Amino acid sequence: DQPLVSDPQVMVEFENGNFNFTFPNPKNVSEFSMTLFKGSEKKEICALHLSKERVISKSNVTYCQTQNSSNSTTFILKNLERKHIDIYTYCLEIFLPPPYIYCCLKETYLYIQDKEDCFSLGLVSWIIIGLIIFAISCVCCVVACCLRNKNQKCDSNSHEYNSEYMPMAAVNAAKKPRI
Repeated sequence: DQPLVSDPQVMVEFENGNFNFTFPNPKNVSEFSMTLFKGSEKKEICALHLSKERVISKSNVTYCQTQNSSNSTTFILKNLERKHIDIYTYCLEIFLPPPYIYCCLKETYLYIQDKEDCFSLGLVSWIIIGLIIFAISCVCCVVACCLRNKNQKCDSNSHEYNSEYMPMAAVNAAKKPRI
């Protein structure tokens, strides 16, 4: 049984604000390490060493965690910011059974949009929506005031004492002088 290192399909998922890099574990291998490197200088940020006796997880940064199951290894990158934009390389080392094998499986360029950018864009759109609603409200108030003033003028004109109906009002007849 030779170790089987075929072209493993690395799954990159974005879930709940975290990036998950999942690799299938090599078949017919009893001891191996999976390491995640950052940048062209390949700075080790996260690693997982798996043997029959134990699983050893190692992280050199606060934003990387490892997770292992019987058939896959996952690197979870959390709380990423713009400064974390870089090339991430995944490398596999197989220790047992011999021969020793070291291979870098894949490189992925990770781009992170700044949270502040998202917030400021959202804030600007809410300010614009608020100003539009305010402008519409002002126009409606002006129209309502104009209509109210026009109605008051019409009502006050119909109750004037100098209207056309005034001459027809009932008037007591003047008494004739007696001689």
